[in-house]
Amino acid sequence: MNEQMINILIDDESLRVPAKTTILQAAAKLGIHIPTLCYHPRLSLEGSCRVCVVQVKGFNHFLTACSTEVWEGMEVETNSPMIRQARRDIVELLLDNHPKDCLTCERDGICELQKQAYRLGVRRHMFEGKRKHIPIDNSSLSVVRTGEKCILCNRCVRVCKEVQGVHNLSQQGRGFNTIIGPAFLDPMDESICIQCGQCVAVCPTAAFLEQDHTERVWEALALVRNKKHVVVHVAPAIRATIGECFGMPVGAPVRGQLVTALRRLGFDAVFDTNFSADLTIIEEATEFLSRMKSGENLPLLTSCSPGWINFLEKFYPEMIPNTSTCKSPMQMMSTLVKTYYAEKKGLDPKDVFVVAIMPCVAKKYEAGRHEHTMPDGTPTTDAVLTTRELAWMIKSYGIDFENLPKGQCDKPLGLSSGASDIFGATGGVMEAALRTAAVKLTGKETSPLLFEEVRGVTGLKETTINIGGTEINIAVANGLQNAKTLLDSIKSGEKKYHLVEIMACPGGCVMGGGQPYPPLDHSALDSELALRRAQALYTIDDNKQLRRSHENPDIEHLYAEFIGEPNGEKAHKLLHTHYQARLPRGVR
Repeated sequence: MNEQMINILIDDESLRVPAKTTILQAAAKLGIHIPTLCYHPRLSLEGSCRVCVVQVKGFNHFLTACSTEVWEGMEVETNSPMIRQARRDIVELLLDNHPKDCLTCERDGICELQKQAYRLGVRRHMFEGKRKHIPIDNSSLSVVRTGEKCILCNRCVRVCKEVQGVHNLSQQGRGFNTIIGPAFLDPMDESICIQCGQCVAVCPTAAFLEQDHTERVWEALALVRNKKHVVVHVAPAIRATIGECFGMPVGAPVRGQLVTALRRLGFDAVFDTNFSADLTIIEEATEFLSRMKSGENLPLLTSCSPGWINFLEKFYPEMIPNTSTCKSPMQMMSTLVKTYYAEKKGLDPKDVFVVAIMPCVAKKYEAGRHEHTMPDGTPTTDAVLTTRELAWMIKSYGIDFENLPKGQCDKPLGLSSGASDIFGATGGVMEAALRTAAVKLTGKETSPLLFEEVRGVTGLKETTINIGGTEINIAVANGLQNAKTLLDSIKSGEKKYHLVEIMACPGGCVMGGGQPYPPLDHSALDSELALRRAQALYTIDDNKQLRRSHENPDIEHLYAEFIGEPNGEKAHKLLHTHYQARLPRGVR
């Protein structure tokens, strides 16, 4: 069936576009830039900010370019003194109801409201008057909500509803008193927020930010010579993303420069969370094969993503028995640092301060869970820095990141296989687990290495893999709306799987809520951006000699020297955890 084409005129230039095209999309084909704030290419159309107004012949009022579809013979004017003044007035009104703290705001220089004010020539405050005053909601372990900086674009509402399926945020009140927040404007900590941070990723201002852990890390580093032994470990996805914060190309692999930067910041030891990702696979693959043999609690659901685990406990607690009891790689590594490493170094665990560099704001929540503490009640992970937070610390220290020599992680928790690198991409945990499970099932090291069926950023993937005559039904979901679809099909009996990977963030950890804000030619939730970041991890994997987690000799040594058998008594004590149904406070 031929697609219907529409003939239009934009700024006196003829254009032929498919039906259902918006004015904003059509103008882009001519290289015409129309400013936007509420618009996001991966979310539903809102048309609320009005910054994209244009003049259409036959109308005596402006129309929004982002939400108005073209029609045959439409004549559009996108730039005139009247249009420019209207856009400027809208942005001026937003600014005059906005805190005037740009120089100390975390989004200074990367704020979309600030960018539009500059582009539209807003040079002074024209509408001084009453301004909204809303207390900062600092209750959550992961996400800070600053209502005074909200411009009511509803991006956070839409991503929470449409992409994550959580529906935690909504507009409340009317007119000047409109505010976005959880139901009844309860604190975030008492809401159904699953702490994924995707609201932070899509917010154009600083109305949503991650909890800041930089000060506690600076303080710990200042005590290095006297009181604290400060250890840092770095998640797989960071090596493919942090370079963007320093103007490097998307997907630039920078593990070596990152290690050197961390040493210059003053950390006593630099480890790689990849090591414990390999360890996770050994434990999880053993757990999976045991369940395959017994047929109990299948499918096995992965447990690496803390946003997903929070979602599970709040929305699908009946699926907890199916979930792997393995701690995440972050918590496994932090546990080993305060037990195995501390023992080898002759350190009191109380004097060891562990910092985790993570792509995910929900890792801050995970670090604060009561299950993840040492016997004396202190946290296993003392601080979690997002990619953005670490980049700021490196810049503030005056380190020329791009030109740093490449360093190596410390022993004994620094060696890793390529299987651990791909953890940062959606489908990566699944592929890493299958690489090891295939060898265990067949007894042959020549078993399949690559499982490309689970790669790519499609929100929901499923397939059947035959390994040594055993058929394994698998599924991979990223983004929790896709996870809901998957879990509902499992609960209803419509689908029968053996192994399921779920990541809270669309695209996996490379698109976590703590990752760099997108470069100019991309947006948050951009699948092309996710693919380019993920490809960097697959390239790292391709270039490694060790490609399966169980091939890591330091993992073998760890079991022989310290842990014992995979899934054994000591392994369960150190490397496994438990989950429970969690209702928001006040809801019983």
